[in-house]
Amino acid sequence: MINVLYIDDEPHNLLSFKASFRREFNVFTAESAEEGRKILEQHEVHVILSDQRMPVMSGIEFFESILEPFPDPIRILITGYTDINAVIDAINRGQVYKYLTKPWNESDIKIFVDKAYEVYRLRKENKELTHRLLDANDKLEFLARQNLLS
Repeated sequence: MINVLYIDDEPHNLLSFKASFRREFNVFTAESAEEGRKILEQHEVHVILSDQRMPVMSGIEFFESILEPFPDPIRILITGYTDINAVIDAINRGQVYKYLTKPWNESDIKIFVDKAYEVYRLRKENKELTHRLLDANDKLEFLARQNLLS
């Protein structure tokens, strides 16, 4: 099952999201970026959706702050405002996969989370294959050196 974290400072949005998607995904919710980070530290999260406008830290700032410690989850920004600068910042600074506006549409969220998870899965598979290839290459180099020395 896909682990999804939804961060929003409005509790009714969190309840609505969880009620809408609890059968589709394993849903974690947080009312702040700080709470969201704690969830990331405790669980493997595949897709993160965050509201842009929150007190203390915006969604973009949150995504930017987790890039190094948690680079793998796919990030989706949700906002009630269509500010082109926020979109540009989200893409450039927070490496956001999708940008959605509120009120969100359930079928759009389902599609975007499914597609985001596919990206997550393919990236993870690519990393594993690259690691295995590098390991096999190291072993071949070792064997080649052994043959040259004997």
